[in-house]
Formats: sequence, structure tokens, C-alpha cells
Amino acid sequence: MKESVRPTTKTTLWLLKIMLPISLVVTAMQHYGIIDAIAVYLNPVMELVGLPGKAAVGFLTGAFVTTYAGIAAMLQLSLTMREATIVGIMMCLCHALFVESAVNRRVGSSFWKMFVIRLCMAFLCAFYLNLVLPQDMTGRFGEGITMDADDGNWLWAWVVSSIKMSILIYLLIFALMIVQRMVEHYGLMERLARPLHPLMRFCGLPESAAYMWIVGNILGISYGSAVMMDLEEQGKITPDEANDVNYHLIMNHSLLEDTTVFASMGIPALWIISTRFLFALIVVWGRKAFKFLKLF
Repeated sequence: MKESVRPTTKTTLWLLKIMLPISLVVTAMQHYGIIDAIAVYLNPVMELVGLPGKAAVGFLTGAFVTTYAGIAAMLQLSLTMREATIVGIMMCLCHALFVESAVNRRVGSSFWKMFVIRLCMAFLCAFYLNLVLPQDMTGRFGEGITMDADDGNWLWAWVVSSIKMSILIYLLIFALMIVQRMVEHYGLMERLARPLHPLMRFCGLPESAAYMWIVGNILGISYGSAVMMDLEEQGKITPDEANDVNYHLIMNHSLLEDTTVFASMGIPALWIISTRFLFALIVVWGRKAFKFLKLF
């Protein structure tokens, strides 16, 4: 726990430098009716996946910055839990899109293939969820965390909600840091990799990719990039194998962190995990089929 305090504080402060200005801008845009004006133009696109036009603000913020910045924007949009679940899955697939696509390229994949596939699959997953999610999902996203901005007090409401959000993020990151250090301290990564060989075959991945798969799912692409590149340099995984794993991880990376964050705000974890895993299988096995037919 002591070892986790310093990196948690450093990471939280770094995230808040990004999140709080974005949250303030989005709140002001909402207060002055700018979001409603943008929504008019975005409604036709977002309605295809069951979302109001304003939901694009949260999705694009997450895609260009981070999941946390996207959540900061979502908290100001008063989304229903059903809408937030759909936006959430889109953000899980497309957060930090430029940065992580660059990391994918460093590990052995095409930047633009990773970029385009993630963007397209985000909308395909959203379309799927819009078909299968129950219509009667209750509650609103971030209920109890955000505050409505009254005409005269919107800035104060933003300050209060930002404090609540900052505390929640710190506690979540602290918990994740503790888990990560326990896994490293007890050498659990290598022990966990061996029993996962059957799962790797089911996912259409090489058995040697089990350790890299664990790293990507626990630490994510950005946080786990150094570890994944080190595996290549040590010869524990080939560039071709790393490329194969990337097609799975662009759908299913950072599963622990993303699911924990969204579930803490009321989005059902089962929908996040099952949707991402299903479409990861579709992407990997679909690519294998295309390669067999020499189309990809």
C-alpha cells in the first residue's frame, strides 16, 4: 500500500490536469446551450446506435484523450444508464486512439489498420448493444456523483462534482496499483500464463502470447506497452505473434481497469466484458478467415 501511494498520486494528478479543464469546458458548453446546438448536427449519426447527439462529446473526448477524460465529459451530459452503457463500450474500444495505435505500431502492427478497426468496431458494438440491451434500464450515469448546474450556481456545482469525481478516481487507481504490485511481487504473471494456453487457442492466438495477453488485459496497451516491447526484445514472442495478439487486444485491452471504472458508476460489468470478448473473437477469427481467403 505504501508503494502504491506515490504512483497513484502522480497518475491521478496527471489525469486531473487533463480531465478537469475538459470537464469545465463541457459543463460551460452545456450551460450555454452549445452542446444542444452540436447535438442537432450529430443526432442523425448517433441515433443509428441509439444515442442522442450530445453523447458524441463523451465518445470523442475519450477517443482523443483518455477514458477518464471521456467519463469526465459523460458526467456532465445527464445520460441514461442505457445510453451510458453504449457510450462506455465505444470508449473502451477507442480511448486514447492515436496514442495506442502508435503503441500497436511499435509492437508490430499497422497504425492505420488498428485505428480504423477500432473506430469501426466501436460503432458496430454500439449498434449491437442498441439491439440487445433492455429498454427499461433504470438510473442515470454518475447518479450521486454529478450535480445539476443551476443557472446561478453551475460553476459551484461543477466544483463539487469534480471533487467527488477526483476522490473516486484516486481510490480506484490506488486499488488497481495495489493489485498490480501484488501480482508483480508474487510473480503471478508467469504462473498465470501456463494455464491460459487452451484459452489462447480458443481466442485464435498463439500459446506463447499468454503472458502478453495478461499484460494487455490488466495494464492495457498504453501502460503495458513497455512490457510488451520487452517481450519482443527478449525473443519471448515474435513480431508476427505480437501482431496477432494486437488484433485481440484492440478489442479487449485494459479489461480490468475499464470494467472496474464503469461498473463503479453503475454500468453492468457483464455487458462490457461479454461484448468486448465476443467482438474480439469476431475480429481475430474473421481476420484468420480473410487471410485464408487471401483477402486481408
